Amino acid sequence: MLLLHRAMVLRLQQACRLKSIHSRLCIQACSTNESFQPQRPSLTFSGDNSSTGRWRVMGTLLGLGAVLAYQDHRCRAAQESTHIYTKAEVSSHTSPETGIWVTLGSEVFDVTEFVDLHPGGPSKLMLAAGGPLEPFWALYAVHDQSHVRELLAQYKIGELNPEDKVAPTVETSDPYANDPVRHPALKVNSQRPFNAEPPPELLTENYITPNPIFFTRNHLPVPNVDPDTYRLHVVGAPGGQSLSLSLDDLHKFPKYEITVTLQCAGNRRSEMTQVKEVKGLEWRTGAISTAHWGGARLCDVLAQAGHQLCETEAHVCFEGLDSDPTGTAYGASIPLARAMDPEAEVLLAYEMNGQPLPRDHGFPVRVVVPGVVGARHVKWLGRVSVQPEESYSHWQRRDYKGFSPSVDWDTVDFDSAPSIQELPVQSAITEPQDGETVESGEVTIRGYAWSGGGRAVIRVDVSLDGGLTWQVAELDGEEQRPRKAWAWRLWQLQVPVPAGQKELNIVCKAVDDGYNVQPDTVAPIWNLRGVLSNAWHRVHVHVAP
Repeated sequence: MLLLHRAMVLRLQQACRLKSIHSRLCIQACSTNESFQPQRPSLTFSGDNSSTGRWRVMGTLLGLGAVLAYQDHRCRAAQESTHIYTKAEVSSHTSPETGIWVTLGSEVFDVTEFVDLHPGGPSKLMLAAGGPLEPFWALYAVHDQSHVRELLAQYKIGELNPEDKVAPTVETSDPYANDPVRHPALKVNSQRPFNAEPPPELLTENYITPNPIFFTRNHLPVPNVDPDTYRLHVVGAPGGQSLSLSLDDLHKFPKYEITVTLQCAGNRRSEMTQVKEVKGLEWRTGAISTAHWGGARLCDVLAQAGHQLCETEAHVCFEGLDSDPTGTAYGASIPLARAMDPEAEVLLAYEMNGQPLPRDHGFPVRVVVPGVVGARHVKWLGRVSVQPEESYSHWQRRDYKGFSPSVDWDTVDFDSAPSIQELPVQSAITEPQDGETVESGEVTIRGYAWSGGGRAVIRVDVSLDGGLTWQVAELDGEEQRPRKAWAWRLWQLQVPVPAGQKELNIVCKAVDDGYNVQPDTVAPIWNLRGVLSNAWHRVHVHVAP
């Protein structure tokens, strides 16, 4: 018996030494009993030399051996049964019916049961459904903490297939093959060229739109510009000197910084489509974003090239470095009077929210024209010239113009209408969203408002009954300068839900400092290109019983 006892002790001592690290890690990962903590066994016994004592110790040792063997078996079984999933499988799980899966690194998680418990609300977590969490954790750094990872670990169901980590090959002949990687939260309207908008729940979460989710409007493939060899060509005035400016040269001009909202002419086009078909991308309410821009003033650069205001009409024409297969570049123009006015604060921007411009937003240099439609903010700027007429670019002469609802594609005359420059007053609701169910008691309504030409938003009116009665929303964000209200106002209204109401027809309308107000319906402002869509924004929601 003593020999058996000594042999058992020796083997268990060896086992404990060999598996001490492995057991701690494995038991922590595999055990369902969180109170179980592996400890090195004590093999000494004091004052008990009886046979009963020896049998008790041997029983304890045998039990410990069984526990170690069982835990080792469970860990091996867990390792052998780890499920491997492809990205395609993960991407198919995006609803409560299919299960809601996400990934972090190489791990796959089923978070279906957690969605309704998410502190930021279910809609935020659903943005990552079927894809990676990393892009969203980059926006919300509070997630990257140990207790959040521990919580997430409870929902792990497997690992990503290692082969999915290899970047897919692309055809080098594809003009879009070198486009940048985009944030998965963006709602894509077209892939080639890439055009996308942030979802409403993210759009007004911050006064300044984070660069990764700033709406993207591209007309052509994104050029890959080498900042070291980049040159901006500025055609000189008669008797003046043409300039070829490097990035370093631009940095030598006085730097100016301004906060400016950019809006696409087609923002909210989808609402015009509901009246009658139009030609254009189906933008919802997100073709608008706000950033803090930094760069040189255009008027300073033009002055160095010998330009000055003249009595006759003139235009500053911009050409981008993006081009189609024929070599035709994107182009646009603004009046020289605006370009030369220091109060207009037109920039040749090389910074966006304190960082170099992202490629999708014009790296290394773009034009920023405060208060003017986004189509004139030419990206990847390559050439600037002053001409007696506006740009002959297709996008200046044959697009981005408004027409009567009576004009169709058989009767349209693009030469009869001026190019859009300043945009009309605009507002939209971002929370709640159309079709949502809100709780009875109190509802919080949020959105944005903006007007072109530097006109300040002075009021946003909100209705819960389709426009029969109105309440004034609270305006948030930066105070606006007279005639220089270049950025939007975010707004919100917390209001009791009328007792007994089963649904709400929420409406908003903005008023600017010129007392311009949004029209009440879309039909009278419908046009064949679906631009300038600024009717009252309407959201229909249900009220929980």
